[in-house]
Amino acid sequence: MTLRVLILGGYGNFGGYVARALAGDARITLIVAGWNAGKASAFAAALGAANRAEGAALDIATLSADDLATLRPDLVIHTVGPFQGQDYRVARAAIGAGAHYCDLADARGFVRDVGALDAEALSAGVAVIAGASSVPCLTGAYLDDALRDMASIESVDYGISAAQQTNRGLGTASAILSYIGRPFTMLRGGRMTRVFGWQGLHSEVYPELGRRWFGYCEIPDLDLFPPRYPGLREMRFCAGHEIALLHFGTWLLSWGVRLGLLPRLDRWSGPLLRASFWFDPLGSGRSGFHMRITGRGTDGAPRERQEWIVARSGDGPNIPCMPVILIARRLAEGRTLAPGARPCLDLIGLDEYLAALSGLDITVIRR
Repeated sequence: MTLRVLILGGYGNFGGYVARALAGDARITLIVAGWNAGKASAFAAALGAANRAEGAALDIATLSADDLATLRPDLVIHTVGPFQGQDYRVARAAIGAGAHYCDLADARGFVRDVGALDAEALSAGVAVIAGASSVPCLTGAYLDDALRDMASIESVDYGISAAQQTNRGLGTASAILSYIGRPFTMLRGGRMTRVFGWQGLHSEVYPELGRRWFGYCEIPDLDLFPPRYPGLREMRFCAGHEIALLHFGTWLLSWGVRLGLLPRLDRWSGPLLRASFWFDPLGSGRSGFHMRITGRGTDGAPRERQEWIVARSGDGPNIPCMPVILIARRLAEGRTLAPGARPCLDLIGLDEYLAALSGLDITVIRR
Protein backbone atom coordinates (compact mmCIF):
# COMPACT_ATOMS: atom_id res chain seq x y z
CA MET A 1 0.00 0.00 0.00
CA THR A 2 1.28 3.45 -0.90
CA LEU A 3 0.53 6.70 0.89
CA ARG A 4 -2.05 8.64 -1.11
CA VAL A 5 -1.10 12.32 -1.04
CA LEU A 6 -3.57 14.87 -2.40
CA ILE A 7 -2.02 18.23 -3.31
CA LEU A 8 -4.54 21.04 -3.63
CA GLY A 9 -3.16 23.56 -6.09
CA GLY A 10 -0.89 20.78 -7.27
CA TYR A 11 -0.11 22.31 -10.67
CA GLY A 12 0.48 25.80 -9.23
CA ASN A 13 3.76 27.36 -8.14
CA PHE A 14 4.22 25.89 -4.67
CA GLY A 15 2.09 22.82 -5.34
CA GLY A 16 4.22 22.05 -8.38
CA TYR A 17 7.42 22.16 -6.32
CA VAL A 18 5.89 19.77 -3.79
CA ALA A 19 4.60 17.39 -6.45
CA ARG A 20 7.95 17.22 -8.26
CA ALA A 21 9.78 16.59 -4.98
CA LEU A 22 7.50 13.67 -4.07
CA ALA A 23 6.97 12.18 -7.54
CA GLY A 24 9.97 9.88 -7.42
CA ASP A 25 9.04 8.29 -4.08
CA ALA A 26 7.80 4.76 -4.70
CA ARG A 27 5.99 4.79 -1.36
CA ILE A 28 3.70 7.65 -2.48
CA THR A 29 0.84 7.97 -4.95
CA LEU A 30 0.15 11.59 -5.84
CA ILE A 31 -3.22 13.15 -6.61
CA VAL A 32 -2.77 16.53 -8.30
CA ALA A 33 -5.87 18.68 -7.80
CA GLY A 34 -7.02 22.10 -8.94
CA TRP A 35 -10.12 23.71 -10.36
CA ASN A 36 -9.08 22.84 -13.95
CA ALA A 37 -9.33 19.10 -14.55
CA GLY A 38 -7.37 19.25 -17.81
CA LYS A 39 -4.42 21.07 -16.26
CA ALA A 40 -4.41 18.75 -13.26
CA SER A 41 -4.37 15.60 -15.41
CA ALA A 42 -1.73 16.98 -17.79
CA PHE A 43 0.56 18.01 -14.94
CA ALA A 44 0.08 14.64 -13.22
CA ALA A 45 0.99 12.77 -16.42
CA ALA A 46 4.07 14.93 -17.02
CA LEU A 47 5.49 14.16 -13.56
CA GLY A 48 6.62 10.69 -14.60
CA ALA A 49 5.95 9.63 -11.02
CA ALA A 50 7.14 6.35 -9.55
CA ASN A 51 3.46 5.46 -9.16
CA ARG A 52 1.09 6.86 -11.75
CA ALA A 53 -0.09 10.26 -10.50
CA GLU A 54 -3.76 11.10 -10.74
CA GLY A 55 -5.45 14.37 -11.68
CA ALA A 56 -8.62 15.69 -10.07
CA ALA A 57 -10.84 18.75 -10.27
CA LEU A 58 -11.53 20.30 -6.86
CA ASP A 59 -12.53 23.80 -5.81
CA ILE A 60 -11.51 24.81 -2.27
CA ALA A 61 -14.46 27.22 -2.10
CA THR A 62 -16.97 24.36 -2.17
CA LEU A 63 -14.84 21.43 -0.99
CA SER A 64 -16.52 18.83 1.22
CA ALA A 65 -15.50 15.68 3.04
CA ASP A 66 -17.47 13.68 0.45
CA ASP A 67 -15.41 15.23 -2.36
CA LEU A 68 -12.23 14.09 -0.66
CA ALA A 69 -13.54 10.69 0.34
CA THR A 70 -13.94 9.69 -3.30
CA LEU A 71 -10.19 10.24 -3.78
CA ARG A 72 -9.22 8.34 -0.60
CA PRO A 73 -6.29 10.56 0.47
CA ASP A 74 -4.18 9.70 3.50
CA LEU A 75 -2.71 13.20 3.53
CA VAL A 76 -4.09 16.47 2.15
CA ILE A 77 -1.55 19.21 1.36
CA HIS A 78 -3.20 22.61 0.89
CA THR A 79 -1.09 25.07 -1.17
CA VAL A 80 -3.82 27.37 -2.52
CA GLY A 81 -3.28 30.90 -1.22
CA PRO A 82 -3.82 33.51 -0.20
CA PHE A 83 -4.77 32.12 3.22
CA GLN A 84 -5.66 35.60 4.49
CA GLY A 85 -9.44 35.52 4.58
CA GLN A 86 -9.76 31.73 4.23
CA ASP A 87 -11.68 29.69 6.78
CA TYR A 88 -10.98 26.08 7.79
CA ARG A 89 -13.27 24.48 5.20
CA VAL A 90 -10.42 22.47 3.64
CA ALA A 91 -9.03 21.26 6.96
CA ARG A 92 -12.51 20.26 8.12
CA ALA A 93 -13.08 18.37 4.87
CA ALA A 94 -9.83 16.47 5.44
CA ILE A 95 -10.85 15.64 9.01
CA GLY A 96 -14.23 14.43 7.76
CA ALA A 97 -12.51 12.20 5.20
CA GLY A 98 -10.19 10.76 7.85
CA ALA A 99 -7.05 12.26 6.30
CA HIS A 100 -4.13 14.11 7.83
CA TYR A 101 -3.87 17.75 6.72
CA CYS A 102 -1.08 20.30 6.37
CA ASP A 103 -0.78 23.62 4.58
CA LEU A 104 1.69 26.32 3.55
CA ALA A 105 -0.31 29.10 5.23
CA ASP A 106 1.50 32.28 6.21
CA ALA A 107 -1.62 34.15 7.37
CA ARG A 108 -1.27 35.29 10.97
CA GLY A 109 -4.74 34.52 12.28
CA PHE A 110 -5.23 31.39 10.20
CA VAL A 111 -2.16 29.67 11.65
CA ARG A 112 -2.52 31.10 15.16
CA ASP A 113 -6.12 29.94 15.61
CA VAL A 114 -5.96 26.48 14.01
CA GLY A 115 -6.19 24.96 17.49
CA ALA A 116 -9.93 25.59 17.20
CA LEU A 117 -10.00 22.33 15.22
CA ASP A 118 -8.15 20.34 17.89
CA ALA A 119 -11.14 18.47 19.31
CA GLU A 120 -12.38 17.51 15.82
CA ALA A 121 -8.94 16.32 14.76
CA LEU A 122 -8.42 14.33 17.97
CA SER A 123 -11.81 12.67 17.57
CA ALA A 124 -10.94 11.63 14.00
CA GLY A 125 -7.42 10.55 14.97
CA VAL A 126 -5.75 12.83 12.41
CA ALA A 127 -3.19 15.64 12.51
CA VAL A 128 -4.03 19.14 11.28
CA ILE A 129 -0.83 21.15 10.81
CA ALA A 130 -1.04 24.83 9.78
CA GLY A 131 1.91 26.93 8.69
CA ALA A 132 4.07 24.02 7.50
CA SER A 133 6.32 26.48 5.70
CA SER A 134 9.20 28.90 6.27
CA VAL A 135 7.13 30.71 8.90
CA PRO A 136 6.73 29.53 11.57
CA CYS A 137 8.35 26.13 10.95
CA LEU A 138 11.86 27.15 9.79
CA THR A 139 11.99 30.36 11.83
CA GLY A 140 10.86 28.56 14.98
CA ALA A 141 13.44 25.82 14.36
CA TYR A 142 16.19 28.45 14.23
CA LEU A 143 15.10 29.93 17.56
CA ASP A 144 14.76 26.51 19.20
CA ASP A 145 18.26 25.66 18.02
CA ALA A 146 19.58 28.92 19.49
CA LEU A 147 18.38 27.77 22.91
CA ARG A 148 21.11 25.14 22.85
CA ASP A 149 23.56 27.83 23.95
CA MET A 150 21.22 30.57 25.16
CA ALA A 151 19.29 30.49 28.40
CA SER A 152 16.87 33.04 26.95
CA ILE A 153 16.23 34.81 23.66
CA GLU A 154 15.74 38.56 23.94
CA SER A 155 15.46 39.73 20.34
CA VAL A 156 15.12 38.38 16.83
CA ASP A 157 15.47 40.37 13.62
CA TYR A 158 14.83 38.48 10.39
CA GLY A 159 13.56 38.67 6.87
CA ILE A 160 13.22 37.23 3.38
CA SER A 161 14.48 38.90 0.22
CA ALA A 162 12.81 37.52 -2.89
CA ALA A 163 14.51 36.83 -6.20
CA GLN A 164 13.15 38.82 -9.11
CA GLN A 165 13.52 35.99 -11.63
CA THR A 166 11.35 33.38 -9.97
CA ASN A 167 7.88 31.94 -10.37
CA ARG A 168 5.41 34.29 -8.71
CA GLY A 169 1.80 33.31 -8.29
CA LEU A 170 -1.33 35.38 -7.75
CA GLY A 171 -1.93 33.87 -4.30
CA THR A 172 1.46 34.96 -2.97
CA ALA A 173 1.11 38.41 -4.50
CA SER A 174 -2.37 38.84 -3.01
CA ALA A 175 -1.17 37.76 0.44
CA ILE A 176 1.60 40.35 0.49
CA LEU A 177 -0.49 43.13 -1.03
CA SER A 178 -3.26 42.55 1.52
CA TYR A 179 -1.25 44.11 4.35
CA ILE A 180 0.89 46.72 2.53
CA GLY A 181 0.22 50.08 4.20
CA ARG A 182 -2.20 48.49 6.65
CA PRO A 183 -1.71 48.34 10.44
CA PHE A 184 -0.81 45.31 12.50
CA THR A 185 1.08 44.70 15.74
CA MET A 186 4.65 43.59 16.36
CA LEU A 187 6.62 43.10 19.59
CA ARG A 188 8.74 46.20 20.10
CA GLY A 189 10.31 47.19 23.44
CA GLY A 190 8.48 44.41 25.27
CA ARG A 191 4.97 45.35 24.13
CA MET A 192 2.85 44.83 21.07
CA THR A 193 3.16 48.00 19.00
CA ARG A 194 1.30 49.10 15.88
CA VAL A 195 3.32 49.12 12.66
CA PHE A 196 2.34 49.39 8.99
CA GLY A 197 3.02 46.87 6.24
CA TRP A 198 6.09 47.49 4.08
CA GLN A 199 7.19 50.44 6.22
CA GLY A 200 10.10 50.40 8.68
CA LEU A 201 12.34 50.88 5.63
CA HIS A 202 15.87 49.53 6.16
CA SER A 203 18.53 47.48 4.40
CA GLU A 204 20.66 44.40 5.15
CA VAL A 205 23.94 43.39 3.54
CA TYR A 206 23.99 39.70 2.63
CA PRO A 207 26.96 37.49 1.85
CA GLU A 208 27.14 37.26 -1.96
CA LEU A 209 23.87 39.15 -2.56
CA GLY A 210 25.00 42.52 -1.29
CA ARG A 211 22.52 45.14 -0.04
CA ARG A 212 18.83 44.28 -0.03
CA TRP A 213 15.96 46.49 1.18
CA PHE A 214 13.17 45.47 3.59
CA GLY A 215 9.82 46.52 5.07
CA TYR A 216 7.50 45.16 7.76
CA CYS A 217 5.48 42.03 6.98
CA GLU A 218 2.73 40.30 8.94
CA ILE A 219 3.27 36.60 9.71
CA PRO A 220 2.07 34.03 12.31
CA ASP A 221 5.34 34.30 14.28
CA LEU A 222 4.30 37.71 15.58
CA ASP A 223 1.67 36.05 17.78
CA LEU A 224 3.24 32.62 18.26
CA PHE A 225 6.75 33.55 19.38
CA PRO A 226 6.24 35.99 22.32
CA PRO A 227 4.56 33.36 24.56
CA ARG A 228 6.84 30.60 23.25
CA TYR A 229 10.04 32.50 24.16
CA PRO A 230 9.20 34.38 27.39
CA GLY A 231 12.38 36.49 27.43
CA LEU A 232 11.63 37.92 23.98
CA ARG A 233 11.27 41.72 23.96
CA GLU A 234 12.00 42.67 20.35
CA MET A 235 10.79 41.15 17.09
CA ARG A 236 11.13 42.44 13.57
CA PHE A 237 10.16 40.42 10.52
CA CYS A 238 10.45 42.04 7.11
CA ALA A 239 10.51 41.16 3.44
CA GLY A 240 11.70 42.89 0.32
CA HIS A 241 12.17 42.89 -3.42
CA GLU A 242 15.53 42.16 -4.98
CA ILE A 243 15.30 45.30 -7.14
CA ALA A 244 15.56 48.47 -5.06
CA LEU A 245 13.37 50.41 -7.50
CA LEU A 246 10.50 47.95 -7.00
CA HIS A 247 10.97 47.97 -3.25
CA PHE A 248 10.85 51.76 -3.01
CA GLY A 249 7.86 51.84 -5.35
CA THR A 250 5.99 49.43 -3.07
CA TRP A 251 7.05 51.50 -0.06
CA LEU A 252 5.53 54.61 -1.66
CA LEU A 253 2.30 52.70 -2.34
CA SER A 254 2.23 51.68 1.34
CA TRP A 255 2.07 55.36 2.28
CA GLY A 256 -0.82 55.85 -0.13
CA VAL A 257 -2.76 53.07 1.62
CA ARG A 258 -1.77 54.24 5.12
CA LEU A 259 -2.91 57.80 4.42
CA GLY A 260 -6.21 56.64 2.89
CA LEU A 261 -5.30 57.82 -0.60
CA LEU A 262 -5.37 54.27 -2.01
CA PRO A 263 -7.57 51.26 -1.26
CA ARG A 264 -6.20 47.86 -0.24
CA LEU A 265 -3.69 46.86 -2.88
CA ASP A 266 -4.78 43.23 -3.10
CA ARG A 267 -7.74 44.35 -5.22
CA TRP A 268 -5.14 45.10 -7.91
CA SER A 269 -3.16 41.87 -7.41
CA GLY A 270 -3.46 40.74 -11.02
CA PRO A 271 -2.26 43.93 -12.74
CA LEU A 272 0.49 44.54 -10.15
CA LEU A 273 1.74 40.97 -10.47
CA ARG A 274 1.86 41.23 -14.27
CA ALA A 275 3.68 44.56 -14.05
CA SER A 276 6.30 43.05 -11.75
CA PHE A 277 7.46 40.70 -14.51
CA TRP A 278 8.52 43.70 -16.63
CA PHE A 279 11.47 44.12 -14.26
CA ASP A 280 12.79 40.56 -14.57
CA PRO A 281 15.68 41.52 -16.91
CA LEU A 282 17.01 43.77 -14.13
CA GLY A 283 17.08 41.01 -11.53
CA SER A 284 18.37 37.51 -10.90
CA GLY A 285 17.30 34.13 -9.54
CA ARG A 286 19.01 34.78 -6.18
CA SER A 287 17.00 35.15 -2.98
CA GLY A 288 17.98 35.27 0.67
CA PHE A 289 16.93 34.78 4.28
CA HIS A 290 18.59 36.35 7.31
CA MET A 291 18.08 36.04 11.05
CA ARG A 292 19.89 37.78 13.89
CA ILE A 293 19.20 36.28 17.33
CA THR A 294 20.42 37.82 20.57
CA GLY A 295 20.02 36.60 24.12
CA ARG A 296 21.84 35.52 27.26
CA GLY A 297 23.79 32.40 28.12
CA THR A 298 23.41 30.46 31.36
CA ASP A 299 26.25 32.60 32.72
CA GLY A 300 24.29 35.77 31.99
CA ALA A 301 26.70 36.86 29.26
CA PRO A 302 25.32 38.20 25.96
CA ARG A 303 25.02 35.75 23.07
CA GLU A 304 24.36 36.41 19.38
CA ARG A 305 23.77 34.25 16.34
CA GLN A 306 23.68 35.36 12.72
CA GLU A 307 22.12 33.11 10.12
CA TRP A 308 21.78 33.41 6.36
CA ILE A 309 20.38 31.29 3.56
CA VAL A 310 21.34 32.23 0.00
CA ALA A 311 19.37 30.55 -2.79
CA ARG A 312 20.36 30.71 -6.46
CA SER A 313 18.94 29.49 -9.77
CA GLY A 314 15.40 30.30 -8.66
CA ASP A 315 15.56 27.58 -5.99
CA GLY A 316 14.30 29.83 -3.18
CA PRO A 317 10.62 28.82 -3.44
CA ASN A 318 11.60 25.25 -2.59
CA ILE A 319 12.45 26.37 0.95
CA PRO A 320 8.88 27.06 2.18
CA CYS A 321 7.74 23.77 0.61
CA MET A 322 10.10 21.59 2.64
CA PRO A 323 7.94 20.99 5.74
CA VAL A 324 5.01 19.49 3.82
CA ILE A 325 7.45 17.38 1.79
CA LEU A 326 9.09 16.10 4.98
CA ILE A 327 5.70 15.40 6.57
CA ALA A 328 4.63 13.34 3.53
CA ARG A 329 7.89 11.38 3.56
CA ARG A 330 7.57 10.76 7.28
CA LEU A 331 4.11 9.25 6.84
CA ALA A 332 5.29 7.25 3.81
CA GLU A 333 7.98 5.70 6.01
CA GLY A 334 5.26 4.44 8.32
CA ARG A 335 5.96 6.97 11.05
CA THR A 336 3.04 8.63 12.77
CA LEU A 337 1.83 12.16 13.42
CA ALA A 338 0.26 12.90 16.79
CA PRO A 339 -3.41 13.69 16.23
CA GLY A 340 -4.73 17.16 16.95
CA ALA A 341 -4.63 20.62 15.38
CA ARG A 342 -1.67 22.97 15.86
CA PRO A 343 0.77 25.31 14.14
CA CYS A 344 3.85 23.67 12.62
CA LEU A 345 6.19 23.98 15.60
CA ASP A 346 8.13 21.22 17.42
CA LEU A 347 7.69 18.98 14.39
CA ILE A 348 10.79 19.49 12.23
CA GLY A 349 14.17 20.31 13.75
CA LEU A 350 16.62 22.74 12.19
CA ASP A 351 19.15 20.08 11.17
CA GLU A 352 16.46 18.04 9.40
CA TYR A 353 15.09 21.11 7.64
CA LEU A 354 18.47 22.36 6.41
CA ALA A 355 19.57 18.86 5.35
CA ALA A 356 16.49 18.65 3.14
CA LEU A 357 17.81 21.61 1.14
CA SER A 358 20.87 19.67 -0.02
CA GLY A 359 20.84 19.07 -3.74
CA LEU A 360 19.43 22.55 -4.39
CA ASP A 361 21.51 25.57 -5.34
CA ILE A 362 21.35 26.84 -1.77
CA THR A 363 24.04 27.81 0.73
CA VAL A 364 23.49 27.97 4.49
CA ILE A 365 25.79 30.33 6.43
CA ARG A 366 25.92 30.27 10.22
CA ARG A 367 27.94 32.49 12.58
